[in-house]
Amino acid sequence: MAQAGVQILFAFLLTLPFTQRWNQVTEFERGLYLATLLLVAAASALLIGPVAYHRMVFRRGARAQLVATANTMALAGLAALGAGINGAVLLVVDVLLGTLATVLISSLSVAFFVLLWWVLPQLARRDRPPRGP
Repeated sequence: MAQAGVQILFAFLLTLPFTQRWNQVTEFERGLYLATLLLVAAASALLIGPVAYHRMVFRRGARAQLVATANTMALAGLAALGAGINGAVLLVVDVLLGTLATVLISSLSVAFFVLLWWVLPQLARRDRPPRGP
């Protein structure tokens, strides 16, 4: 699901500079756009990376390394995706609303992602110790 979402967000971001209102954005918004685009590109590479990695090392007796590397890529990809989504929220809200609304909405968005993607999993991990190999 994350792969499809990141690809859709990436496609959306690729179209923005070609819209009529693009020449009206501020330097901050241009910089934010570029940072968000690069974060989403990195998220795409990291979330799709385990597939390519698997294809290259499949049947080479490196299952533990494959699983560990894929897990690291997926976690980094989710972090980049979360940052990219929040960058997109910040960009859109900044274009549409004033500074106060932008700060409030963007802060709530970041807090929501941190709660769902970091805090809740950490609480679940604390309640259940890891299983054996």
